[in-house]
Amino acid sequence: MAVPARTTSVHDAGWVLRSAVAADIEVIAELRATVMRADLERLGRYDEHRVRQRLRDSLSPQHTSIIMLDRELAGCVTVRPAEGRQWLEHFYLAPHCQGRGLGSAVLRTVLERTDAQGMTVGLNVLQGSGARRLYERHGFVVEAQDPIDVFMMRPPGAMASTRAKA
Repeated sequence: MAVPARTTSVHDAGWVLRSAVAADIEVIAELRATVMRADLERLGRYDEHRVRQRLRDSLSPQHTSIIMLDRELAGCVTVRPAEGRQWLEHFYLAPHCQGRGLGSAVLRTVLERTDAQGMTVGLNVLQGSGARRLYERHGFVVEAQDPIDVFMMRPPGAMASTRAKA
């Protein structure tokens, strides 16, 4: 079932999140390969098969939402409970949907839900990825890092306190 999401000037027609189904996995695997290719190549980690297989092995369709824009698949996001927090995973937007505010709108919606549950959110992003700036704007801070990944977390309500400082 599609749930209307609040839009803010992203696009005229707006966007919705719908629950993922098993049939979405291959489309999401292709999206992941496309979106992550440049960063993985820069880090010397791109493998044509592995980039898709890692998604197939780790995706939890029951925790994944498909981002629909103008009735077309624009991306996906997974919010999976584990280790006493929610994990933001597999957040990918099709390249033609990036840089227009859609990622911020989706992330804001996801974080409003985790804030309402009083949950900390964790994620990891590749070193040097432009996505890190998006996460920092929404209250995520670095917990740890290694040569490949940056591990970030956001306590509940961090968005509200970030807005108050601005």
